[in-house]
Amino acid sequence: MSVREEAVMKIAQRLSATLGKDMSELSADTKFADLGLKSANVSQMTTFLEDAFDVEVPYMDFMRKKTIQEAADFIAELLGE
Repeated sequence: MSVREEAVMKIAQRLSATLGKDMSELSADTKFADLGLKSANVSQMTTFLEDAFDVEVPYMDFMRKKTIQEAADFIAELLGE
């Protein structure tokens, strides 16, 4: 599994747990705006991803990502993938 695929999976799992969404409702194309994320949700997500991938995830840069795939691509870029 590539870093991008792993990141998509981990982001979707975290959103599912945090927002009470079924995993089947989430895909790489899911837009964060459609989920109604609050800044606290984003902060929790960046902390979760930092722990999961052992990389610093800049909050403001992460906030600019519009979809789960864009966020996963960002994580891969941070890891040099």
